[in-house]
Amino acid sequence: MKKTIMLIGLIIGIYIFIGYKFSDIEIPNEALRIRILANSNSDYDQQIKNSVKTEIQDYVYDLLKDTTDIEEARKIINSKLDNISSLTNMFLKKQNYNLPYSVNFGYNYFPKKVYKGITYDAGYYESLLITLGSGNGDNWWCVLFPPLCLLEAEESVDVEYTTLVSELLKRYKK
Repeated sequence: MKKTIMLIGLIIGIYIFIGYKFSDIEIPNEALRIRILANSNSDYDQQIKNSVKTEIQDYVYDLLKDTTDIEEARKIINSKLDNISSLTNMFLKKQNYNLPYSVNFGYNYFPKKVYKGITYDAGYYESLLITLGSGNGDNWWCVLFPPLCLLEAEESVDVEYTTLVSELLKRYKK
């Protein structure tokens, strides 16, 4: 009985500690982001933004999927900026989207964002920025490297999520 009570106390303590620490996690300074700004908040402009996001996210995933070093990721993105711009241009032409767009890789402004319960501060971050039209609409952004959002680009990713608590319970049952 004492073992069970101690285990339950340990699990609760670990769970509280993990929850507290996860709230303090931030994107590392050595990260590359991607941001796509819509022309406006009209349904059409937001749909175009989301479609461009999917096109570019898939392409960049293929570029960076085997990259393990931020310097390598920077070099790849810089060397493929023309391709990213061409891909964006071709996609927008197919959509009969006639507004201008721009593609930039450098330090760009990001607004504050809450993602999976974690708040990321606003500021200037190294990033790939695609601005559609005037860029006055809502944006989408995520982290390219380390690849926090690129897994979404691959349709059949097998990911198993576990927690320390579940691992402890598995060991205790044995």
